[in-house]
Amino acid sequence: MEIESIVIPATNDFASLYMEQKEPVKGFFHYDITENGVYEKRYKDLMKREFNRKGLATCIKNYMERFPMSNATKKSLEKLQNDNSTVVIGGQQAGLLTGPLYTIHKVISIIKLAEQQEKKLGTPVIPVFWIAGEDHDFLEINHVYTEAGHMMKKINYPEQNGLKQMASDIVYNKEEMQKWLETIFMHLGERKYTKEVFSSVLEASNRSETITDFFTMIIMSLFKDYGLLVIDAADSQLRELEKPFFSKVIDQASEITEKVIDQQELIQHYGFNRMLEIQPQSANLFLYEEKDRLLLDYDADLDRFKVEKINWQMDRQELSAKLKETPELFSNNVVTRPLMQESLFPSLAFIAGPGEIAYWGELKQAFELWDMKMPPLVPRINITFIESNIERDLAGLQLSIENVLKNGVEKHQIDYLDSVTDHHIETVLDEINQYLEERYQSIFERLHHTERGLLPIAEKNLAFHTKQIEFLKKKADWFVKERYKSELEKYERIERCLRPNGSPQERVWNIFYYLNDRGYQFIHQLMSLSYEFDGKHKMIKI
Repeated sequence: MEIESIVIPATNDFASLYMEQKEPVKGFFHYDITENGVYEKRYKDLMKREFNRKGLATCIKNYMERFPMSNATKKSLEKLQNDNSTVVIGGQQAGLLTGPLYTIHKVISIIKLAEQQEKKLGTPVIPVFWIAGEDHDFLEINHVYTEAGHMMKKINYPEQNGLKQMASDIVYNKEEMQKWLETIFMHLGERKYTKEVFSSVLEASNRSETITDFFTMIIMSLFKDYGLLVIDAADSQLRELEKPFFSKVIDQASEITEKVIDQQELIQHYGFNRMLEIQPQSANLFLYEEKDRLLLDYDADLDRFKVEKINWQMDRQELSAKLKETPELFSNNVVTRPLMQESLFPSLAFIAGPGEIAYWGELKQAFELWDMKMPPLVPRINITFIESNIERDLAGLQLSIENVLKNGVEKHQIDYLDSVTDHHIETVLDEINQYLEERYQSIFERLHHTERGLLPIAEKNLAFHTKQIEFLKKKADWFVKERYKSELEKYERIERCLRPNGSPQERVWNIFYYLNDRGYQFIHQLMSLSYEFDGKHKMIKI
């Protein structure tokens, strides 16, 4: 297993400018991630604040007890209780079978940066993965892509209940889940480690009740030896710790929204599109009512929280009383989730994807409203796995990995096909077609003046000849593709592996494709590599 770094632009301009720490984007954040002493500076800032580290450690311990743990996990829980501890944190939705590869890349990034900074600072730095279990967009997490012939196939988990539930409240049918898992592994194919891997996944499914449980069970089985801590954003015990901050959100509903909109206007002034959909009346809170997750608005004139579509409303005192009695019914939206995370955790750094970098930039003034600084946002490590057969295909076709990762192979494939096609046949057939059209035109003109009744027959006759010529052209094209099938399939394999559906590998492929073929030691091999947080793309040859 080898690792190489290459420069590939981020998927959005905002993130690219952030990684280079260029203005105006640099000014939308509190820390310069390229500064040598950025983590020392952040550490000093955190030591001036107070955190309920012991309460957090207890909450996380209680949550994690039902999942795979190791001595490294227990050590991390102990370290978190130290007054000088900090965390490297990042999060993701609870995708089935962990979702796309970027979730795994994010976990690796969290663990590796925590290890590096603990050595550098000489203080406890704990890796924490924050699961967005409060997210209710099931369609984003209910599928996995697998290879099917010459294409990538999206395999959806079929069970749906139609409710707007948080992922952590979605209890799945275990028989349905087993059928879905069997379908996934059937598409993955029988490999050396299939029985072992499928057996462990099925066991994880049977030991879990909800979508989030299943996700956590797998993540911890993969990374328990590296001191990773996980917490579900929808955990009821965590809600108790969050109560004072939810109270703050209720009290400052208008102010938070105003600060976000002000920051968005500043960013838009520099020509960037806003990322967060927020309205002046947004309260930035969700509330569970009768198994439905409701997004609240705030009417400042009436001092009431509302959900217009169901004619629901509460005043500030009623909502505060509800929070005191049943905090588990409250959850954050995309604006308040970062505020809540940074209020709870002493975050030395936040591991972020390109989209997160863009929308966190809109939160600077909201953080300042709460007398906080955003942590250094460290771009997660971007990884592309390159199997040996793909490496051979690239070499055989004389394609550079960098070029393919940036641009795909479609143009190269078209150029190759063009180079092996006998264009003389196509040219002659086009000439015949044009000649026929010209001669038939004279026939049409003659018939128009003599025998109009024959016009439809003549037109049908021309259409028949044209169709036959097109058929011959397609057959000639088919014969070329058949003759050079093995070469053309190399292009297709490369595309599926490195740029599936025109997207980066990490946004489509799932980790179990690799685990099925290489076993769980694949994770340990990845963790044994050295990673630099330099903004460069990592190619890992496997």
